[in-house]
Amino acid sequence: MLSETSEEFFDAMYRESPDPWGFATDAYEQSRYSAIMASLGTRQFQLAVEPGCSVGALTERLADVCDRVEAFDISATAVTQAQARCATKQNVHIQHAKFDGSIPHGCDLLLLCEIGYYFTQQQLLDMAGRALCTLEPGATVLACHWLGTSKDHILTGDQVHDTLRQLPDLKHEHDERHENFRLDRWRKIGA
Repeated sequence: MLSETSEEFFDAMYRESPDPWGFATDAYEQSRYSAIMASLGTRQFQLAVEPGCSVGALTERLADVCDRVEAFDISATAVTQAQARCATKQNVHIQHAKFDGSIPHGCDLLLLCEIGYYFTQQQLLDMAGRALCTLEPGATVLACHWLGTSKDHILTGDQVHDTLRQLPDLKHEHDERHENFRLDRWRKIGA
């Protein structure tokens, strides 16, 4: 049996269905992306980092409000689709990589969307903590997760967001609770 957080697990999902969660077409996903984009306001970001970009549906939208978007996914199959989707977006770079908390310097928007459930609470704290060390004061951290349950999730959406709320140097600025998803936005504080 494949580990439910392994590259092989996710590649098998994308081989079985090109968009197994309907990120590019599902009305629920489109409404979630609209809520994410609305919660960012009118600010133009220099560099967004999006781990777990899947087929690039949100990535494509981020390109319009960011000078540069660095996105990645654990599944090479998903990355190929995301690269094709965003091929005309010159400010988007998508690569095949696993999220370990490492992000490029200069990131002023970190998106943790639909990824947090696949880690233990400690793994999530460690990875997000590493990422926060790289962020400059004033950077935005946005999390958005489904509130349902799935056998391949280690944490629930609420557990993911409650864990992220424990991180130091983040000031909570915005939250939304919809019928099926939760969205929280923080600003990095500190010197």
